[in-house]
Amino acid sequence: MEIVKTLEEKVSFVVEKVKALKEEKAALEMKVSQLEDTVRMKDREIEQLNTDKTMVKGQIEDLLKELDSMELR
Repeated sequence: MEIVKTLEEKVSFVVEKVKALKEEKAALEMKVSQLEDTVRMKDREIEQLNTDKTMVKGQIEDLLKELDSMELR
């Protein structure tokens, strides 16, 4: 009878451990999802900044060309 009780305790322990691990897994999956969303958002920000940088660079080059043409006159 003692063997059955010990076995039941071990099964109960394993069941609780599995339950805790499943909860931890769900929490980690949610955190991963949040981090992936953050990475996507940062990627979009980087793309926008690169676009802005290219646009400003073009404007500066246009202004420099305009200054050069004014100096030649």
